[in-house]
Amino acid sequence: MENRSFYNEILTEHNVRPEFKHDMEDADIVLEGVNPSCGDDIFLKLKTDGDTIVDGAFVGDGCAISQASADIMLGMVIGRKKDEALEMCRIFMKMIKGEASEEEIDSLEEASALRDIAHMPARVKCAVLGWRTLKEALSGEDTDDDEDDED
Repeated sequence: MENRSFYNEILTEHNVRPEFKHDMEDADIVLEGVNPSCGDDIFLKLKTDGDTIVDGAFVGDGCAISQASADIMLGMVIGRKKDEALEMCRIFMKMIKGEASEEEIDSLEEASALRDIAHMPARVKCAVLGWRTLKEALSGEDTDDDEDDED
């Protein structure tokens, strides 16, 4: 129970005081992510220098889970190479599907607070919205079909 309370505190903090929820005028990658089942709608904004994500932000509206997840994600990927960020996306998706090892989950740091979402199918798309949008923004692939089996 102690851990669940700690995880709830992490999600609440990122939802109430998100560090990366603001506009960013000089972004060189901007992509909208939408979760029609919940009404979540974000614009992910990234500034890159070569292969490195040097800054990031998001704007938009959505439930507490989608907003906290996007904020946590940006805190993890800023300063990293695009390939590293894509690997984090892959591990996050494995965690949400209940397929990640404990070591992989630990590598997700604060994002591991969302691990129990795997047991709440209605909330999965909320949790993965930012991550799915990041993957699409960096790889250029439409990733909608990747999570549709979670409904």
